[in-house]
Amino acid sequence: MGLFKKISEGLKKTRDSMMNAIDQVANSFTKIDEELIEELEEILIMGDVGMATAGEICQKLRARIKESGTTDPQQVKGLLKEIISEMLAGDYSLNIENTPAVILVIGVNGVGKTTTIGKLAASLKAQGKKVLLAAADTFRAAAIQQLEVWAGRAGVEIVKHSEGADPAAVIFDAISAGKARGVDVILCDTAGRLHNKKHLMDELSKISRVIERELPGSSKEELLVLDATTGQNAISQARNFKEATGLSGIVLTKLDGTAKGGVVIGIKQELGIPVKYIGVGEQLDDLRPFDPVQFTAALFGEEEIA
Repeated sequence: MGLFKKISEGLKKTRDSMMNAIDQVANSFTKIDEELIEELEEILIMGDVGMATAGEICQKLRARIKESGTTDPQQVKGLLKEIISEMLAGDYSLNIENTPAVILVIGVNGVGKTTTIGKLAASLKAQGKKVLLAAADTFRAAAIQQLEVWAGRAGVEIVKHSEGADPAAVIFDAISAGKARGVDVILCDTAGRLHNKKHLMDELSKISRVIERELPGSSKEELLVLDATTGQNAISQARNFKEATGLSGIVLTKLDGTAKGGVVIGIKQELGIPVKYIGVGEQLDDLRPFDPVQFTAALFGEEEIA
């Protein structure tokens, strides 16, 4: 299945919910007025775009309507698409140029963190990268075991210690192994518990110091895995993690199982953190790099894009 088709299918629930509602509102008005815009704002909020972002979109919509002189409600959807496209524009590529690159993956239990690492490892390997996994979530024995299973599925090597070991020591050993084996990317699973932010911050700070000391010139990413089905709670979670540590990107999982895909827009606008990957299914290749053009086209129900 083509990349665009997969993303389009993954956004079906969001599209059916949000875009059908926008169409219904546009069809029920004979002119563009404040009542129409207020109804559109409500639809955006219900689609988990977020209150602040929905308000910003509608402010831009008012200005766009005034500039263009548009009076036909049927033109509003096209204007919304333009505005959302502009909001999502930017560079979403992974920073893995200087090798061995390190990607730290964090996230609370249940969001699909370990699965994401396995799928990302498989994706990078398919691109010709030599990948090594580091099992630095030593807080749970199950996390280490799960990562071993994914290492086998993806066909990559893993560095692990026993449960309760120092996560920074695991990272140190992974970096040493990565240098010796000519690895391109070291993918690190880390504990993402938020009940003790200080503990999390101290742990990640220690890991970061090890990486800076051992790989001063290498590329580094810090990706937070979020569950799209939690909608606005995902934004709150991202905000908490951003306070505790530096984030370079988001991986949004389970997008195909929710009508809350609008959260992508809210994350970008409210937090300034790009969504770098989206999960649109259960298969190994269903973790896809986020493409703002394809995402917007799929969200607005275009059949295909050039």
